[in-house]
Amino acid sequence: MLSDIEIAQKATMKPISQIAAGLGIPDEALDPYGRYKAKVSLEYVDSLNDRPDGKLILVTAISPTPAGEGKTTTTVGLGDALNRIGKKTIICLREPSLGPVFGMKGGAAGGGMAQVVPMEDINLHFTGDFNAIGLANNLLSALIDNHIHHGNALGIDVRRITWKRVMDMNDRALRDITVSLGGPGNGYPRQDGFDIVVASEVMAIFCLATSMKDLKERLGNIVIGYTREQKPVCARDLNAHGAMTVLLREALKPNLVQTLENNPAFIHGGPFANIAHGCNSVLATKMALKLGDYVVTEAGFGADLGAEKFVDIKCRKSGLRPSAVVLVGTIRALKYHGGCDLKELNTENLPALERGIANLDRHVNNIRNHYGLPCVVSMNQFTADTPAEFALLKEKLAYLNVPVLSARHWADGGAGAEEVARAVVEQVEQKNQGFKFVYEDDTPLWDKMKAIATKIYGASDISADVKVRNEIKRLQESGYGHYPVCVAKTQYSFSTDAARRGAPSDHMVNIREVRLAAGAEFIVMVCGDIMTMPGLPKIPSADHIDIDDSGKVVGLF
Repeated sequence: MLSDIEIAQKATMKPISQIAAGLGIPDEALDPYGRYKAKVSLEYVDSLNDRPDGKLILVTAISPTPAGEGKTTTTVGLGDALNRIGKKTIICLREPSLGPVFGMKGGAAGGGMAQVVPMEDINLHFTGDFNAIGLANNLLSALIDNHIHHGNALGIDVRRITWKRVMDMNDRALRDITVSLGGPGNGYPRQDGFDIVVASEVMAIFCLATSMKDLKERLGNIVIGYTREQKPVCARDLNAHGAMTVLLREALKPNLVQTLENNPAFIHGGPFANIAHGCNSVLATKMALKLGDYVVTEAGFGADLGAEKFVDIKCRKSGLRPSAVVLVGTIRALKYHGGCDLKELNTENLPALERGIANLDRHVNNIRNHYGLPCVVSMNQFTADTPAEFALLKEKLAYLNVPVLSARHWADGGAGAEEVARAVVEQVEQKNQGFKFVYEDDTPLWDKMKAIATKIYGASDISADVKVRNEIKRLQESGYGHYPVCVAKTQYSFSTDAARRGAPSDHMVNIREVRLAAGAEFIVMVCGDIMTMPGLPKIPSADHIDIDDSGKVVGLF
């Protein structure tokens, strides 16, 4: 059996100009990066404003497990399948972060016969967007310390600087550091730290910006810290936002690639969903909607994290509205949620499956009842799945009255997801009008967090120590109360305990830390022990990634 990278390396790709021509994008609107990837000019993006929008399909998943669910694979396979049944469809994905690529996960461009290509390029640097985002973030960091070193005219309190440096790699040693050691020439020593690029506010701003002008305005609004009088200091006060925008001017152009079946895919931006808002760029999504009948996009991790932020942050800020949601799962993953040992997942286990179905059930209920969206359940099929297991799944979910379908796009490409594609089209054509947010803009910050925890996570309540409560109160009173909440917590459980599988209820969600993202226009609430700079596992994926004497990458995924 071929690995994902071996399948991708055998792909017959079309020149990217041909993929663009199929969408009506002229050559002069393309900035090619080699033969198989290109950026699309912002002038061309702006020229599409008067066109009608296609239908937006959101792909999300059950709570992730070590067994894997295949959400990105489903996004690609569904896009290919919709094209096969005659719907002009474009895929919109996030760019992979090098943290997971070299850490626990490996590549992030789909899998099997449902991939975007060129796979190695997409996973490794791509068009340099993440590097530009990291540089813009760290330019601001350098300007902060330089301003303090040269007299600190703004009166920045070095104890109250909230802005961190970033890098796109998992490195736990950089979470908490001291900078400016070595004497007066190196500045004033202070405590600092690094986040991973995909947790940076610059990444969030990049993905929510609707134009170069909007990007610059948002970057200027970043609050980097406070004076001794606790007055906020913004990037604009340091005159940093112009230079930061210059670093991002090429990155802001959406990236065009293709699937193994030569269908178009825009891959742009990449915030994590467990520590950021987890969606690709608004610019790429809106452009795709002007060019296609259907656009298939994904939100990171489960319907409790990525999908909630897609609804409450991306849709709220952009005006985007999905027409339907595809919820991805596997029989194996549900058995794991039902308590089955990882080594026993290929053995039929109906009791474990029945217990684990509670996880899928809650996600479906969240999508239908709290987001107000129609739902199709797509179960990625494995050879070890039994007819009895699938029959039990359909029986237990029958009361929800949602399509529950088996998909084989990993093995068969778009042909293996045609049944799912037809079900999606049927849901869209019913023209459901029930879309809703989990909370309203004028709901206080504390109550917004409580609404997410109790409605979406099944929690009984939220908690926080006095310091965090006071910070939430201060943000509320400082005029930020209308911002949405971006929850940073483990993706593996509805609770803040990654070990609690299934659908735990009546648990407490503790808010450990609160961060203001004034440029992105949301409030980050960090829950449990989640880290915004991950660490590498004992045996990282980097151990298996190599290059042979001919320059061919091996072991990427």
